[in-house]
Amino acid sequence: MFEWKESEGNEVHKLGVKVSEKVLIQLEDVGQQLALTFNSEGSVLAVGGEDGSLRVFKWPSMKIVLNEAQAHSSVKNLDFSCDGKFLVSLGSGLCRIWDVTSSKVVASLAKGNDEVFAFCRFSQINDKNPHLYIAAVTDYGGSILTYNTTTWKRIRTSRVVREAISAFNVSSDGKFLAVGTVGGDLFIINSANMRVQMMVKKAHLGLVTALTFSPDSRALVSASLDSSARLTLIKDKTS
Repeated sequence: MFEWKESEGNEVHKLGVKVSEKVLIQLEDVGQQLALTFNSEGSVLAVGGEDGSLRVFKWPSMKIVLNEAQAHSSVKNLDFSCDGKFLVSLGSGLCRIWDVTSSKVVASLAKGNDEVFAFCRFSQINDKNPHLYIAAVTDYGGSILTYNTTTWKRIRTSRVVREAISAFNVSSDGKFLAVGTVGGDLFIINSANMRVQMMVKKAHLGLVTALTFSPDSRALVSASLDSSARLTLIKDKTS
């Protein structure tokens, strides 16, 4: 675990990361953890293990909220809904939706015959119709699956790239989806029509490993297996 000191007043912000002295004994000797995420308030932490275990803690007290030893064969990805009510966990062939308060599974989403689930993200628009997106790898490239978060039914399947998806994220306003591929390409997708808004060919020399939007959704930071990081400004087609 790492921590940093935030700048105060009008100081120029310099991020000084250091190893934290705090020891999370609840996560000692539990094996490799492949997924970790906080809820939007930073008050709940979820971790998923290579062994398929799923643990949810209050933060920073580390009081256990959910402890499921066999949530999946292996937990690959996790995400909280914007209101923190639901947690989605992704395994090799199954996606599960958990009610955080009751610690119960409320829905299980199965993949199609040629689909491999890769990433899961709730839409970050806190309105009446938020969506759950799952990025999937298929025989024909990468697709984004859209689910209704009331019925948990799939409402749309959109093939968006020809290569396998290696990274995925959603902007804070829910307007854009970002996809990174194994070939190093970046795609910005408009969530309203699932069309490519912007593409950066060979943004990286290696596969894209991580993506995150700026808070105002005007820029995208990407990282790659080639040890590079890139800031991409998002172009507005209407301008």
